[in-house]
Amino acid sequence: MSQIYRVLILCLALAAPAAAAQEDEALASDNPAVAGADEVPQGTDEVQATPEADPVIQPAGAHELSEYLWLKRPLVIFADSPGDPRFKQQMDLIQERLGDLAERDVVVLTDTDPSVLSPLREKLRPRGFMLVLIGKDGSVYLRKPFPWSVREIGRSIDKMPLRQQEIRDRRGSN
Repeated sequence: MSQIYRVLILCLALAAPAAAAQEDEALASDNPAVAGADEVPQGTDEVQATPEADPVIQPAGAHELSEYLWLKRPLVIFADSPGDPRFKQQMDLIQERLGDLAERDVVVLTDTDPSVLSPLREKLRPRGFMLVLIGKDGSVYLRKPFPWSVREIGRSIDKMPLRQQEIRDRRGSN
């Protein structure tokens, strides 16, 4: 039960900055003098510029897989540095189709610092670049040492028994 409260609090915390940004944009569009003043800070923070990116892509940090059990499907992206070409390619592929991942309850966790032994690094033991897809039940379904398109990831997710049940339930309710 406490996990549900944590998720609700996290959702509210993430929604508040997005709502504030929308209010600022509305005020700026009403007042042309204010519109030019906000342009520089908005461009410097790409994550807040796309409110949808906050819940889907997150740094792995101190997250543990148990936080997402039965709630989300973690897609963990490991690399030895943020400059790794495979990491950049994978993140570009993910950014292009964030909606497809969100529809499948995916949360993307990124870890680009091998010097810090995070709980995810301890459990999954990556070597260099690695993509790991974990189901809502906590099972590792896929490990890839190279970037994969969101279409391929989505197909793998759609083959999972729990996802097939979600699709059947959605069809039944419509």
